[in-house]
Amino acid sequence: MGRGNHPHFRWPRGSKPIRIKSETGTVEFQKEYTLLLSEAKRGIAQVSAKYTMSGLIESYQQSERWNALSDRTQKDYQKVLDFWSEKTGARDIRRFERKHIIAAMDANKDAVRFANYVMQVARVLFEHSIDLGWRKDNPAQGVKSLKMPKAKRLDREPWPAEKIKAFRARYAFETRERLLFELCLGSGQRIGDVLEMRWSDIEGDAIRVVQNKTGKGLLVPLTSDLRSALVSHRSINAASRRQSVFVLTNARRSGPWSYRGASQAIRNAREAVGALKWDIHSLRHAAATELYEVGCDIPMIMAVTGMSEKMVRHYTARANQFTLASKAQLKREK
Repeated sequence: MGRGNHPHFRWPRGSKPIRIKSETGTVEFQKEYTLLLSEAKRGIAQVSAKYTMSGLIESYQQSERWNALSDRTQKDYQKVLDFWSEKTGARDIRRFERKHIIAAMDANKDAVRFANYVMQVARVLFEHSIDLGWRKDNPAQGVKSLKMPKAKRLDREPWPAEKIKAFRARYAFETRERLLFELCLGSGQRIGDVLEMRWSDIEGDAIRVVQNKTGKGLLVPLTSDLRSALVSHRSINAASRRQSVFVLTNARRSGPWSYRGASQAIRNAREAVGALKWDIHSLRHAAATELYEVGCDIPMIMAVTGMSEKMVRHYTARANQFTLASKAQLKREK
C-alpha cells in the first residue's frame, strides 16, 4: 500500500494498484480497505480454483480429446480420473512435480496395472493443461511404468479342448453362460464387445462387430455352436413379455448384461467345470489357436478376430511351437 492521505491498494504483490478514495485514519478508509482486500482474496480464490486438478479434469472431459475416446476407454479413464479427483482435486496443478506422479503410482503399487494407468492418464491430463496454457511442461512425461512382479504375471493360455468340451456338456444352449461362451469363442472377440452385441448386428449367417478398442469393423461368420446358441436365445427373446435389443441381456431384460455380472457368472461356471486357470479373455486366445490348428494362416485369423499380426503371432505361439516340434520329431524318426 502506497503512502499519503490517499494511498494505493496493491494485493497480491505485482497486481495493478487501486487508489483508495478515503483518507487514511478514517472509518471510511478502513471499510474501503477491508472491502478491497476481501474482493482481492475472492478473486484469487476463483482464479486458483480454475487451476486445480478438479478444474483440469472438468476441462478435459469437455474437450475433443475426451470426446474422441471410445465408450470403453472413457469408462477405463473415469476410474483413474476419480482417483486423481478424490486424492488431489483441490491441489494446484501448476505445482505438480514428477515426484507427485511417482508417489501416486507407489501408493497403488500392489495393483500394478492401475498404478501404471494412474501415470498414463496423468500424462494425458497434463498434456491438456499445456494446451490450455496452464503449464509449460508435463510432469508425467518420462515417468517409467512399474513392472509386474514375476509371481503375479499372468501367462494366459488358451482354453484346452477338454475344458471347452466340459463347459459345453454342463451348460445348455439356453443358458446365458453358454451364449456368452460361444460368442466369445465363436467370434473371437473381447467380452466388452460381445456384451454390446445387438440382435440387429446379426446379418444372415454372420454377426457385425465394431471393436471398441481398435475401432475395426468386422463381419464374422457364425460357427455351428454359436448359431445354435443364438437360435435358442432368439426364441427365448421372442417369447418374452419384455424383448431386449441386446443379445446378452440382464435378468430384467431392460439392458445389456453388465460386465461385472457376466464375469462373475463365467467365473462360477469355470469353477464348476474345473477351469479357473482359464479366464474369459482366454477364449479369444482359444479362438485364435483353434483357427491356427485347423490350418488357417495369419490373415485368416486376423479377419475373424480383428487382431493385429503381432497379436496373432503372440496368441498362436504355443500352438506353433508344438506344430513345429512335432514336424521336427517326425523327421527325426525317419
